[in-house]
Amino acid sequence: MAKKFWIVFGFLAGITFIAYIVADLGIKRNPEVGIMAIMGSIALKMIFSMAFVLIYSLNSKEKGMVFVLNFFSLYLLFSFFEIYCLLRNLRHQNK
Repeated sequence: MAKKFWIVFGFLAGITFIAYIVADLGIKRNPEVGIMAIMGSIALKMIFSMAFVLIYSLNSKEKGMVFVLNFFSLYLLFSFFEIYCLLRNLRHQNK
């Protein structure tokens, strides 16, 4: 299970980093349209995450529900930090 954790952690770290960069660039280029960049990056992150879970579940012979619960607990943790950082950046722009 330890090897699989690092695969999931690496995937989520990578996809969250890409989503954050896309949202941050969208906010910096045009703050009025930045919300669309944030929503788009979150939607793409969710689509890629669900595809990852589907592919892994189809190829694995383990308990699928345990993996799904572990995956989405990490997903929510990464999403929390992504949204927190984006809100911090928006707060600095409003001052």
